[in-house]
Amino acid sequence: MEWKPRSLGEEDKIKTLQEGIGVPFEIANLLVQRGIQDFDTAKTFFRPELSELHDPYLMLGMEAAVNRISTAIESNEKIMVYGDYDVDGTTSVALVFSYLTSYYPDCIYYIPDRYEEGYGISKKGIDHAKKESISLIIALDCGIKALDNVKYASELGIDFIICDHHLPGADLPDAVAVLDPKQNNCNYPFKDLCGCGIGFKLIHALSQERGLSLETILPYLDLVAMAIAADIVPILGENRILTHYGLVQIRDQPREGIKLFISGLKRKLNVSDLIFVIAPRINGAGRMRHGSQAVKLLLCKDPKDALSIGRAIELFNSERKALDQRITEQALNQIVENQEQNNYSSVVFQPDWHKGVVGIVASRLIETYYRPTVVFAASGDFFTGSVRSVKGVDVYQILESCKDHIEKFGGHRYAAGLTIKAEEYIPFKKAFEQAVAAIIKPEQRVPSINYDMEISFDKITPKFYRIMNQMAPFGPGNFRPVFMTKNCIDAGKSRVIGEDKTHLKLYTIDDSGLTLSGIGFGMGDHISRIKSRDSFKLLYTVEENEFKGKISLQLKLKDLRF
Repeated sequence: MEWKPRSLGEEDKIKTLQEGIGVPFEIANLLVQRGIQDFDTAKTFFRPELSELHDPYLMLGMEAAVNRISTAIESNEKIMVYGDYDVDGTTSVALVFSYLTSYYPDCIYYIPDRYEEGYGISKKGIDHAKKESISLIIALDCGIKALDNVKYASELGIDFIICDHHLPGADLPDAVAVLDPKQNNCNYPFKDLCGCGIGFKLIHALSQERGLSLETILPYLDLVAMAIAADIVPILGENRILTHYGLVQIRDQPREGIKLFISGLKRKLNVSDLIFVIAPRINGAGRMRHGSQAVKLLLCKDPKDALSIGRAIELFNSERKALDQRITEQALNQIVENQEQNNYSSVVFQPDWHKGVVGIVASRLIETYYRPTVVFAASGDFFTGSVRSVKGVDVYQILESCKDHIEKFGGHRYAAGLTIKAEEYIPFKKAFEQAVAAIIKPEQRVPSINYDMEISFDKITPKFYRIMNQMAPFGPGNFRPVFMTKNCIDAGKSRVIGEDKTHLKLYTIDDSGLTLSGIGFGMGDHISRIKSRDSFKLLYTVEENEFKGKISLQLKLKDLRF
């Protein structure tokens, strides 16, 4: 792994900010690196305010969407809230459905079956809407490319409101309203909302229409925070505000459906918990059974029912873990057997692989072979695949160049999904490899990690940590600061830990003379050199560790180099 230092801020700007807000030089540098250079910007950054949220009516199509929903309610029409089966989709559905049904009961929700219907708006879902006498469908986290199916719905007398955040194609669906900040001519100032974020803007506009204050919809922000974290959108601008208040909502008043998952946390819940604790479980329902289970859990108000559904979802998640471990092993073996270790890309398929975990497997493969990756599973007469990419390589653009071999695809710069005919597998695999080879640069074939600054241990004080932690919520665009320290040696108590002794518990001292402890998962093989008192460099973040009621600072190691 290549270590890349971020550019230090300009020293005069750092010192001006340091004096202006009264923080250590190192904190001021972290802020300047993030574009925060004066008191007012720092105040907004450290104290996100709801008043900084944009007017939802700045979004193209919002007025038409609100008018159509108001007309539906006045005319006693039946409304369907439709969303994808992942975290962003299920939280979006739970948000808009629970908001609407708080004052208009004639609504149902629908999550497509991952295996029968696939991603996005399906004909089966529209047929179900027709059968249920639905005349308006609000689609969330999907639909921006569903031209044919929106047209099909229109022929059945069903209107659509599309709330999506994916990149639009050349043409838009013929819906009553399309809410997507990425569409042409949309002047909404913030372009990086997730699907649930756009759902929130919709209920914000509906609340304004009803003469209600923003405060009345704050309880829904827990769902938005979960979606922002799971969908890996930048935690900047509006997303930072929404995540901040969403975390407050979860900490203070967690909904019954997620209490089981966070009950074991001994510290203040953060974005990492949303990503690694809550999101896999909500996703697990759609991967292993049906996404509607996740919505049911998020809507549940009865503690006994929530516990029952939560335990079932916990089992789905355990089943998913075992599956993705087995399939990852098989995929790695396939790459070796086909002598593809030195390819520019990885494209793998096996008929019995589970469609619900191919995205996770693609990410796992990148940990071993750092390159754009596609993992396919069989789906009837077709193969469906998940695509994951590496830093700086736009897989959406690559799929665009391979579209002659693809039935349909959609997604983002770094993650996408696609469907191909079975007979197109080998032609697609060759085309994908050629397309990646044509654009990938040598430096993009090596994993790298950026660190913010070099620092000595004596700078890492409780005050330093307390101020740094106020820079949260951390995530894309505002990652938790990563530091580098040179000339570290073993302080005498370093050891390997864990059942299989693969993890490193480090006690180290640096040139400043201060000793700190650290944890390095999977770094146990370094122990003999550490014990030999060889000097080493560390890359790490700083976190709090609680042991026997005592809280101390520790290093969470990212890499170690002799």
